[in-house]
Order: sequence, then C-alpha cells, then structure tokens
Amino acid sequence: MTASGCVTVHGELEVLPGATESEAAQALRDFTDAYNAADKAYDPALDADRVAGSLGAINQAGLKARQTYSPDGNKAHKPLELTDVTYIIPKKAGWPRWFLADTDSNRDQDGGKLDNRWLVAFERSGPDALWKASYLAVLPTSQVPEFTLDKDGFATPVEPQSSELTVSPADLSTAYTQYLQRGTPDVFAPGTATSGWREARRTTRRPGFSFQYIDQPLSGGAFGPLGLRTEDGGALVFFSSKHFERQVTAEGLKPEVNADVKALMTGEVTNSLTKERISSQLVHVPARGEGSSASAGRVRLLNRLPGLVAAKGE
Repeated sequence: MTASGCVTVHGELEVLPGATESEAAQALRDFTDAYNAADKAYDPALDADRVAGSLGAINQAGLKARQTYSPDGNKAHKPLELTDVTYIIPKKAGWPRWFLADTDSNRDQDGGKLDNRWLVAFERSGPDALWKASYLAVLPTSQVPEFTLDKDGFATPVEPQSSELTVSPADLSTAYTQYLQRGTPDVFAPGTATSGWREARRTTRRPGFSFQYIDQPLSGGAFGPLGLRTEDGGALVFFSSKHFERQVTAEGLKPEVNADVKALMTGEVTNSLTKERISSQLVHVPARGEGSSASAGRVRLLNRLPGLVAAKGE
C-alpha cells in the first residue's frame, strides 16, 4: 500500500456499490417511519435527520408551517406505505454514495391511469453518516425507464460534468432557470413546467397587481444533481432550483396571505409579498447527438415537486 501511493480508506477511491440491498431496505424503512412520525405530530424535528436537499427543505418548511397553525398535530394523518420496492444501486467511487428506491405508495389507485410510482433518492455523505432522502418524484408507471445495469445488477451513475448528454447534469439547474427567465437555452421539450409555465407567467393579469418572478440555480452540496444511465442511451436526472414570486399591489390593495405563507413569513404585508419556493425536477436527458427532428434531443421534464420555504412581507 505504501509503495503504490494510492490508499483506499473507507472506499473513497475504490468503485463500490452505493449500498447493499439490505442497507437500502433499512434506509427506506427508517425514512418512512420518521416521515410518518413527523407527519402525525407536525413536528419537523422527528424526521430532520432522515431528509436532505430539496426534499428536506420542502418537508421541513411544510411541517414547520403546519405545526404553527395545527399545534395538536395532524388529525387526518394516514401512514405512508412504500411497498413493491426495486432498489437501483449505482457503483461509484467516493462520497456521497446514493441509490434510488422505485416504490409503490398507498397514495394512489393501483392499476389504470392513476397508478404511479414514487422514486426516492437516498444519499449518504460519509461512512458514519445516516442515509437521507434528498429527492422524490412521482411518475406514471409507464414512464419509469429501464436503467442500464452491469452483469452484477448495478446501475451506472452519470458524472455531473458528463459531456455525453445533451445537457450535463451539473448545468441543468442553470439551464432551467435561465430558460424560465428568458426562454434560452431552448433545450427543454414543451410541457406544463417548461413552456406552459412561461406562458402562464406571461399571461397572468389582475387589476392593481404586478407580478415579478426570479429563478435561481441550486446545485451545491445536498442540492446537487443525481443521474442514472438508461437503456435508451440517455439518463434520468434529478436536480434542484429556487424560485421567487413577488406580488406588488396598488394603493388600497393587499396581497392575499394564506395560513402556510403566514406561518413562514417575516415582515408585514402592506403592498408587497415575496414567496420563496424550492423545487426538485426529474428529467430525461437524451444522449448528445440523438435524433435530428425538432423534438429529438430535448430534455423532457417528467416531474416537478415544488414547496414553499419562506415568505417576506413589505
């Protein structure tokens, strides 16, 4: 070991599976138990050590808000159940390690058009750290792709700076927020959370109200992108972003403040209210050079999960 000049400590240099299947199953159970306890009590402290990234920010802010106006907890609590699980575990060197749990939740109707899958990404920052759920996406069963697996059944991760895709995972958050702001780079397929969202903003009108939007990339630390190769040559990638919506009113009018906004708000609303949201997106990114038609080669946004995390009144 001393002669080679390359020492592996806790697997930092060696390419290893992100987890064993038993570790992944335990991580899913720990997350579900903590999530249910927190949701029942509306207490963010009960699952704070089992969530991270955009999912963690959304979860913690939501619980904090509901705890404010429902201090006795969630009277309508229904325990979340995640079953029929497939674990997609990539091999990689270094930390963080991660895996994807493809699950069936008890929040839908099994069979038919309303049947969907919950894809939960778990990350672990080091050998002594806890597994935390950092991303969640809900997809129709038919939209879950086939992942590229090696002979041992392990998935292939996509490096954040990969140049083999039309957009590298590290650039997705910036590309998405720039697209929302000014329409370029035009790399996203038309849809509700892309062209549709831009059009909805453009056409939003209310007498006496002015609406302003700011979108910011979010890609550091636990908010970094996670991607897996798919059998079609592309990749399934999670990424995060941050979005601000500001309402300014004419004299005599006031922005509406609901219970969630009020619970997370600083300042006092007179004629201005700014809402801050964090959002996670799941996209399919095709391989570079794929296809020649206008729609080929575009990033398809499969699911968007936004959540209010703060508000400011002025």
